[in-house]
Amino acid sequence: MNAPLPWTRKPLVGFDLETSGLDVDEDRIVTGSVVRWGGGLPTEARTWRSDLGGAEISADATAIHGITTEQARALGDPADLVVAAIAGLLAWYASQSLPIVVMNAPFDLTMLERECARYGVKSVWDSTPVVLDPWVLDKHLDRYRKGKRRLVDLCHHYRVRMEGGAHVAEVDAKAACGVVWKIGNRYPWIGRQDVGELHEMQVRWARELRDEWMAWQVERFGSCDEAPYEWPFIPAPTGAGT
Repeated sequence: MNAPLPWTRKPLVGFDLETSGLDVDEDRIVTGSVVRWGGGLPTEARTWRSDLGGAEISADATAIHGITTEQARALGDPADLVVAAIAGLLAWYASQSLPIVVMNAPFDLTMLERECARYGVKSVWDSTPVVLDPWVLDKHLDRYRKGKRRLVDLCHHYRVRMEGGAHVAEVDAKAACGVVWKIGNRYPWIGRQDVGELHEMQVRWARELRDEWMAWQVERFGSCDEAPYEWPFIPAPTGAGT
């Protein structure tokens, strides 16, 4: 009997958001992109721009992705329809057993989950997606490498070309897939793992990395950030998403 193909030879689904700020409970989706990448198939990409549903984009966020509140309101589609379209497509890909690749998954996936709750959209988690996070994989596998680990840094380290500027949702989604694919090939035992088992490994690794970071904060500053944290998304506090 032939062995199953490793996940590195199958399509990956990249997902990325640009947002109105960094508060996953209160800020909103500005743009979102879902791409099917690799596996010997042509890349397919869908990108949406939201009208923010009456919210505003912070100046700091605009400085990162270049989109203003006025632009979003003028050019964006209704926020509830954007959220439903993104969640629906991700859920469909998850139902096809394709892994969802998300850089720093707890941010983007939690933001999407809060938006789903805000607009009464069916949760992506009803489809039990499998997630691959290039940050968690890289940090666990090469823990003591010096330097930053932003997506652009990982692209440089793994020799992945970003076809366009960073902080563009489609560009970042494709780049995250490229990094994960390179990791799966550089570390063959990772590439041979069942993706469901690899998902559960990342749950443990992300917790270990978080615990180490908190211990370092206590040692250096006497206290640490005790904000709720889970991987790949953070459960909602009471009243979030309203």
